[in-house]
Amino acid sequence: MLQQPLTHLLQHWMDRELVTQGAEGRLYATEWLGHSVIVKHRFSKQYRHPDLDIYITNERMKAEARALTRCRSYGIKTPAVYDVDFNKSEIVLEKFTDSVTIRNFIYETVKNKLTMDSPVMLNMAERIGKLLVKMHSNNIIHGDLTTSNMLLVPPYDLSDIILIDFGLSSVDERAEDKAVDLYVLERAILSTHPNTEHFVAHLLATYENTGGESARDVIKRLNEVRLRGRKKLCFG
Repeated sequence: MLQQPLTHLLQHWMDRELVTQGAEGRLYATEWLGHSVIVKHRFSKQYRHPDLDIYITNERMKAEARALTRCRSYGIKTPAVYDVDFNKSEIVLEKFTDSVTIRNFIYETVKNKLTMDSPVMLNMAERIGKLLVKMHSNNIIHGDLTTSNMLLVPPYDLSDIILIDFGLSSVDERAEDKAVDLYVLERAILSTHPNTEHFVAHLLATYENTGGESARDVIKRLNEVRLRGRKKLCFG
């Protein structure tokens, strides 16, 4: 009597749809115990010693699951973690139906003739800035902030911002690491979306004005990080 339900469950679990593939792994959409989920599978790295590869992969999976859970405990919207399978190098995450990345939202907004300094987009910049203050004030470093790692759900212009992909995250109270987080996002926005200088400036001004003394210290460090980045580009 138990054989049929178990077979049915396994069949559903094996019925996966590839969503995207990156350098670190693949994302699949599937069903898991009655939930629509995203399964994040991490690749093994053939250039690493097998024992070291397993250790690094497991540590990054632990860090990601902890960061997602930590964010949720502070009221920051992230996918719920349903399961972590170290044997398969997979994390099972909540799927947000009809979600879009902020990257694609910006593309569609610009396609519809709305400029990046329109009230809608400046409101988006403010919301991102306030969200990052909340994350950094709890000493969570994302490690890979881009507009592709931020989701919106319908209605998109009113949606909470959902942060995803904490595979490079850490917990650190230092202003330097928070500044690097902002620098990565700044460079990602400016290189991905044209004419976004005012958008980025508004985002960072919101961060600085909302976060008090600690945020002002982060912005000061951000200026130093930018200077180091420019020197690296000039001199290699």
